[in-house]
Amino acid sequence: MDFLQRTVVVEDMVQYKLFLLQPDGSDVTEERLTHLAEEILVKFAPLLVQYIWQNQPFNLTYHSEKGGVPAHIGGSTQFGENVEDEWFIVYLLLQITEAFPELAARVEDNDGEFLLIEAADYLPKWLNPDSSQNRVFLHRGEVHILPCPSKFSTVGFSKDVVPSLSQALAELCSHPHVCQASPKICSALKKRLKGYPEKIKTGLHQAHCFIPAGIAMVLAQRPQLVAHAVSAFYLRDPVDLQACRSFKIFSPETRVLTSVTFTRCLYAQLLQQQFTSDRRSGFTLPPHSHPQYRAHELGMKLAHGFEILCSRVRLPSSEPDAPISCNPQWKRFLESLKKNDYFQGELEGSTRYRELMRSAEHFFKQSVAFESSALSPGEEILLLMQNGHPLNLEELKEREQQLPQEDDDSWLEITAQDLDHLLQERTGGRADAASQNCSLTQPTQQLEGTEERKGEMEHIKNEECGYSLIAVSQGMKKFLDTMSSHEGAEVPWDGSRQSFNFDPNSMASALERLLGNEMEELDSDDLDDDDESDKEREEETSGDTEQNGTETLNDLRSYMDQMDEELMSTKIGQSFTVTNSKKTDLDNSSPHLPVNSPPTQGGSEQNEEEIRPLDLDVNLVTNLLESLSCQAGLAGPASNLLQSLGINLPANSDPS
Repeated sequence: MDFLQRTVVVEDMVQYKLFLLQPDGSDVTEERLTHLAEEILVKFAPLLVQYIWQNQPFNLTYHSEKGGVPAHIGGSTQFGENVEDEWFIVYLLLQITEAFPELAARVEDNDGEFLLIEAADYLPKWLNPDSSQNRVFLHRGEVHILPCPSKFSTVGFSKDVVPSLSQALAELCSHPHVCQASPKICSALKKRLKGYPEKIKTGLHQAHCFIPAGIAMVLAQRPQLVAHAVSAFYLRDPVDLQACRSFKIFSPETRVLTSVTFTRCLYAQLLQQQFTSDRRSGFTLPPHSHPQYRAHELGMKLAHGFEILCSRVRLPSSEPDAPISCNPQWKRFLESLKKNDYFQGELEGSTRYRELMRSAEHFFKQSVAFESSALSPGEEILLLMQNGHPLNLEELKEREQQLPQEDDDSWLEITAQDLDHLLQERTGGRADAASQNCSLTQPTQQLEGTEERKGEMEHIKNEECGYSLIAVSQGMKKFLDTMSSHEGAEVPWDGSRQSFNFDPNSMASALERLLGNEMEELDSDDLDDDDESDKEREEETSGDTEQNGTETLNDLRSYMDQMDEELMSTKIGQSFTVTNSKKTDLDNSSPHLPVNSPPTQGGSEQNEEEIRPLDLDVNLVTNLLESLSCQAGLAGPASNLLQSLGINLPANSDPS
């Protein structure tokens, strides 16, 4: 019952732990781990400050030893609908362990070891959810998996053993190079993380919105609050909408046009929601044909989200919060930021310097000292409006003429070809294997010209490879020839030739199980027996083997004869395609099927039995195409099987 001992992770939440590796086995102190957490947050502050989290930010705190888990620094982040937050944290952990090689990280979510899920096609056969517990780590910027002992190395733990975290960390510290994952596993994860850290900016979306001036002022100081507002609107209930009947905090009469920064996930959530505001709210939208209709619609939805957040603050605190300068950690944190050139040489007191300072203060409250400053988003909004500068509508109206251009949102639309391309990327290895198979049978013409022409040629070549009926037949044959087990069939998508390894011991044991003989272990006394006894045993064993083999062959022939007799009385033979040549002798290369011929003109009541060889390739392709046609373009067994083999057939253009 090992699964009962595993930590239960909340859905859509990622947990991460950073352990300090101690080669000398010395104890880990709280002071050292806390100092490491501060160094990490300061070093990666330029990335973390500008990031807009869906629900919760990345944070690191000290955790003492408890329940067999050594003392460590770590945290948890609820990423909600934006799974990119989770993978950004994985990227952060890889960068942290590379910058701090004395640290090893573990990360998991409610799916468990989701890093292994991403590299599932390249995992060793012994590694599964039951045997992977406490084996997967991020260390020195790479993935490490504690192996199983083998003939060549004693490093690791048996697949039936669940090592404790202390044992696993000690093994990782002693043999880091042996524990490093295979290049294919590392490449699969790097492919998923491709684009970071530039992906942080490319994942943002700038859009124009007509919003109340108070919201514009709040977002200018805390751009991250847009995530809480969108989530409040997206997950609204009837009680929340009661507060939006009359906007008491953000009046619609003060609306101004401004540029708002979203993540792509937040923008899609806000845009795709169908919503009609209450007539009493004061928010009216122009006609759909109006050039700024979308800006009005987005602003109306965003204003509802901010109003909902503030309405949840029942009793605002009358005591002002202590200034951040009173926190003893802030002074050390600020000094570290200056050493790492966080302010980019800006003069103290300048506009850009104040913006960076506000972002640093917000990041410090959310990630470093978040336990002592647990303000709700609504309380933070009200506090910013209370302490902010008085609103100047004329100045905000003047800024409307200097707004940056909106980003193109064509990424929201995806065509069938784009979807096929994305699926092809996810099954890249299978597609490559299919391309190699069909390249032997499908000649392609060489196109010369520009780079676009070459790309078109490559696309056409891939389509022709996917349409090869010979590739369909060969792929199915390889699939049927592949060994399977009680866990399911393995798809032979890898087209590369693999070396043949022969293990005589495994071969001998397999033959013994097949023939029904059991070998007993020999002790030291058995080795002293004379040769004559051994020869007699061998003769008896060989005689029994030959007799068993003969009986098995006779039984198979009897079964085949009975099957032929049953098939003779049915019409199943008419459903198969046979070769044109009529043969009466058995051909070893093709199966044969008895087919009833019509009565002869001589009045004989007995039908002449005609044996014809089957054309396996034609029957296979015909049945697959009929199955695909019955699916009518939907998912089904035939399309799923061909897709797993890396074979893409075109849509049926024949309506008949």
